[in-house]
Amino acid sequence: MNNNRQMQAPPWLPIAAIAAVLFEAFGVYTYLVQVTTDANGLPLDQRDMMLAMPVWMTAASAVAVWAGLAGAILLLLRRRASAPLLLLSLAAAAVQFSALLIVPELRNQIGSDDLLVPFVVLVVCYLIWHLAWQAGRSGWLR
Repeated sequence: MNNNRQMQAPPWLPIAAIAAVLFEAFGVYTYLVQVTTDANGLPLDQRDMMLAMPVWMTAASAVAVWAGLAGAILLLLRRRASAPLLLLSLAAAAVQFSALLIVPELRNQIGSDDLLVPFVVLVVCYLIWHLAWQAGRSGWLR
């Protein structure tokens, strides 16, 4: 058997990769909405939260969504470079959401139930990265 041949990928891999692209594209959309929204037009509680966000949180968000989208597209194209980009996206998302816990101005404005969405996002990012990592180990990527 030729070891250089690519292993046959399961038929569900393109479906999972398309779902990952859609998830990451939604992340890009929410990022673009966040950075283009005028805080003065928001209700007081949302404005205060937006103004309390440190620059590094927004930068981490940018890295998370753009690296995630690129990684998901590369996963759809079955490229090995998808896993490192998706790991970068996961790490950046963790940095981004850490601000909710370590920045006092943000921490004081959120409740424990407000942490559900960031938790779910981190879990989904981990699952997408793990899929890419496992696909690379299984020989499904080029």
